[in-house]
Amino acid sequence: MLRILWSKIKEALISVLPVVGIVLVLCATPLVQLSSKEIVTFVVCAVLLILGIGLFNVGADLAMSPMGEYIGSGLTKSQKMSVLLIVSFTMGVLITVAEPDLSVLASQISQKVNPTVLIASIGAGVGLFLLLGVLKILFKKSLSAMLIFFYMAMFALVALLAVNESEDFLALGFDSGGVTTGPITAPFIIAVGVGIAGTIGGRNAGENSFGLLALCSVGPILTVMLLGLTSNGGVDYSIIPGTYDIGDNVFAEFFHEMWQVVKNVGLALALICAAFTVLQLLYLKLPAPRIKRIAVGIAYTFVGLVVFLTAVSVGFLPIGFKLGSQIAAKPWVLVLIGFVLGMLVVLAEPAVHVLNKQVEEVTNRAITKRSMMIALSVGVGISIGLSMLRIWLDFSVLYYLIPGYIVSLGLSFFVPPIYTAIAFDSGGVASGPLTSTFILPFAVGACLVCQGEGKILSDAFGIVAMVAMTPLITIQLLGFKAVVARNVHNKVAQHRIIAADDDQIINFM
Repeated sequence: MLRILWSKIKEALISVLPVVGIVLVLCATPLVQLSSKEIVTFVVCAVLLILGIGLFNVGADLAMSPMGEYIGSGLTKSQKMSVLLIVSFTMGVLITVAEPDLSVLASQISQKVNPTVLIASIGAGVGLFLLLGVLKILFKKSLSAMLIFFYMAMFALVALLAVNESEDFLALGFDSGGVTTGPITAPFIIAVGVGIAGTIGGRNAGENSFGLLALCSVGPILTVMLLGLTSNGGVDYSIIPGTYDIGDNVFAEFFHEMWQVVKNVGLALALICAAFTVLQLLYLKLPAPRIKRIAVGIAYTFVGLVVFLTAVSVGFLPIGFKLGSQIAAKPWVLVLIGFVLGMLVVLAEPAVHVLNKQVEEVTNRAITKRSMMIALSVGVGISIGLSMLRIWLDFSVLYYLIPGYIVSLGLSFFVPPIYTAIAFDSGGVASGPLTSTFILPFAVGACLVCQGEGKILSDAFGIVAMVAMTPLITIQLLGFKAVVARNVHNKVAQHRIIAADDDQIINFM
């Protein structure tokens, strides 16, 4: 076990080191001025972040992914569809309500609407669309057709919100879709899809297993927009004093934040464990060694997430804000730094590594972790760079999102379906906790300087949605490249056959 943990920590070190490196390099330039206390806090939190990712990845391998697969395959084998659908909806709601990413996002805004109603709406959206995703797998329906239908509905709601002057909910809705598939939710949902698809089998079982995260990301967008249509209030953003500062007593702040994270993560894992225990007693009947292995994995997951989320909240959130506010003085540099940070930050998102590993296994290395990571990194880099340009020039995020989603849905007609499913799942995992606690504060700081506090909700928020959108295009372009390469290979092979036939005719004559 220690050998596996050390291997995961080394992977995390390689992922996080570039982010730390660029921050420290910026601190050595006139662009950024940080105190020695801020730099030391950032470095210590980076070390803890690496440890947290390593522990989480071990836990995901031992517990989160196996639990999802056991539930998906076990309930499918029992042929109790009603139970499978009820469990899917319930798990979607419960996990989302306790998802740490959602609380991180919510903590940075103040709502005129009831926060409980908002979170319940987001949870209902994930639960309903997880149920629809399970039905998609069971009946082997086209993911592209479903996504086109629901995105058309989403565009209609966007138009209605614009007419009703409720644009406040647009950025919040799109960002909610990005953060709900976080480090706890993503591995579990991915594994449920693999378990169900593997059980029902079929020619395209691997391809059919992807797409649940894609649908679960759409649900919250629709439900938050519907909430906006029925709400008399709007959504406000105000910078809470001390939110983006490293306090005088860093240790006290660290342990205070850790206690909050312990409660959030403990609740999320407790809900999963409670549901799994009920299913184990009624349907799964797994042997004791597997249950023991899952229990160990849950412990690793808990400790890893607590360390990770505490580190990013204490050390990365305030540093991200200061970087954005100081670099914003030079807008073109802001766009360039945003692009580089986006490329590097996605490497440190825990759920990204879970998805990439799952993709490589399901596709038999036809799609490698390396190609996935490159496509994701480029996509997220472009999204952050474009977001910084939007903050500088002050225009709506819809000018990016609507054409972007149209392009991504259009590409689905020209690439193998598995690339479309993986692309839309990738959008969910790319917008994880590091995006919420480092990139979003970076955008808030830049927006405060460029446009003022009054524009933060419209200009800075929406960046999580951008991070969730651009991988849809870059991953599908990866599939388009594979199609072109295959066609070229086939044409070359045909020419060789024709040439060989001509040689035989000439020799015969």
